[in-house]
Amino acid sequence: MRIAVTAENDSAEHRVAGTPDTVKRFVALGAEVVVQAGAGLKSGIRDEDYKTAGATIADGAEGTIRDADVILRVRRPSADDLNGIKQGALVIAIMDPYGNIDALKSLAERGASAFAMELMPRITRAQSMDVLSSQANIAGYRAVIDAAAEFGRAMPMMMTAAGTVPAAKVFIMGVGVAGLQAIATARRLGAIVTATDVRPATKEQVESLGAKFIAVENEEFKAAETSGGYAKEMSDEYKKAQNELTTTHIAKQDIVITTALIPGRPAPKLITSAMVASMKPGSVIVDLAVERGGNCELAHPGEVFVSENGVKIVGNLNVAGRLAQTASALYAKNLYTFVETFVDKQTKAFAVPWDDELVKATLLTKDGQLVNPNFQDAA
Repeated sequence: MRIAVTAENDSAEHRVAGTPDTVKRFVALGAEVVVQAGAGLKSGIRDEDYKTAGATIADGAEGTIRDADVILRVRRPSADDLNGIKQGALVIAIMDPYGNIDALKSLAERGASAFAMELMPRITRAQSMDVLSSQANIAGYRAVIDAAAEFGRAMPMMMTAAGTVPAAKVFIMGVGVAGLQAIATARRLGAIVTATDVRPATKEQVESLGAKFIAVENEEFKAAETSGGYAKEMSDEYKKAQNELTTTHIAKQDIVITTALIPGRPAPKLITSAMVASMKPGSVIVDLAVERGGNCELAHPGEVFVSENGVKIVGNLNVAGRLAQTASALYAKNLYTFVETFVDKQTKAFAVPWDDELVKATLLTKDGQLVNPNFQDAA
């Protein structure tokens, strides 16, 4: 089995799909690992580190993927990135498949068997392969750090001879993995934290971290979670009631962090321009959903936008990638754990278990065709 780790083409992407640790693990499985020269530099990993771990360094993407059985990447490659690919080779990455059917078709035409790691089922045996959780965890932490950097005051309460500095009030909207990490981080920094989510199970999680839960807790709220653990789309009536509650609450906050996403759909709008206008000058909003349209109406992708009343709206892209070394370590381990399921521990033989539920859920293309049922209709 030959495994290739390529460099990312996007200049804003600092993560890498393999680390010296995962290289060692792949070698122990009997694999040959080839890493593109310079692939890990933005994550603080030198080519020498990969060599020491047992990898071979190759120049250029084409030389790296030549004869590879498995190609590991962070982001979906273009068809041109796969020049020289071996027919049927596995390409495993964060594929961003929704709304990108033509790109998926191009991968199929190249003969790649493409896997989308973000489609990994959220079941017990796949927890160590869950890239959404591993990267959201980093993003939630970084969101608080970015907010603190933009905020013009200290986060914790400080009692000094010159007077008392009040603790910052932080409101987290959306309590998934990113939201929970944001709560924990803001609490560690000494802020007074509140949070909201439409899923009732999150109330106990929020309170266990020492934050206060804010929500309209009616009958619809009690049933607002899918079997997969995601938030359901709420009715207009519920949205109106929740909007009234959050509008009043947001006006009193110093920092608001939004994390709400619905798979395959634009991010729900949670903060209107009127809500922004109600906030104090110097307040900060960090929109972690900005790449999906944003939870805040005034968020600008890739920018820190300042509203007319002096509220900073942070729209940083690829927030997990802003902590590239940590994010890469977790992502690479997610990939290793998935690929490991393709290898027989006794014989070291490499064979994809095509009937496995994890493979079926994540496989997008095979034998020149788009095979994932969730995207065949769109195609």
